[in-house]
Amino acid sequence: MPKPHVLIVEDEPDIAGLIKHTLEKNGATHAAIVGSGDGAIKAFAEQRPDLVILDLNLPSISGLEVCRILRARPDGGRVPIIMLTARTSEDDRVIGLEQGADDYVTKPFSLRELFARVQAVLRRTRTEQTAEVYRGERLVADFDAVAIAVDGAPVRLTRREFELLRFLVHNKNRVVSRDRLLESVWGYERDVETRSIDVHIGRPRVKLKTAGRQIETVVGLGYRFVD
Repeated sequence: MPKPHVLIVEDEPDIAGLIKHTLEKNGATHAAIVGSGDGAIKAFAEQRPDLVILDLNLPSISGLEVCRILRARPDGGRVPIIMLTARTSEDDRVIGLEQGADDYVTKPFSLRELFARVQAVLRRTRTEQTAEVYRGERLVADFDAVAIAVDGAPVRLTRREFELLRFLVHNKNRVVSRDRLLESVWGYERDVETRSIDVHIGRPRVKLKTAGRQIETVVGLGYRFVD
């Protein structure tokens, strides 16, 4: 298999160089560096990466705006993004995740931990099932085409809501704990309270209308998607 291609978007050359060296030193990945927001968008268009490490404080276009632009691209919705930033407040972290980031690492950071997070995200991406379509009485979910419909009407989900639904459907008729959802959908545990999963589950339930009843709460255990 070819090495995963990681795009590092960082305007501090020393930091970018250390990240590139860390990712490439054992031959696990190939990394490219750009130092601006518009450079990130151009590099993404020229060669779609397998993962993006994205600083937020960038010249020309902010990291948040870059994230929004990439997520809006037809080929950008499923590329994992790890935000790397000096912004440490909870509000900044929430905004980053709501914009579609898969993980959020604050500066100063451990190169070893960042490497572990990159590898964890890449492993999840490799093992995701593709070209899978779920067809129920009311819900049709084409996870490869990123298309959801209930009673024939299209339903718009955020990326996080889509990933939650996909994971629950892949584990249909089985109880999934909050901890497992955090591990599998968010990829980390420290920055999100397990009880916040209840809020995230509630949103797609409402959007799915009649099919939302298929996402059951199992008191004291977690959630289950029933077929």
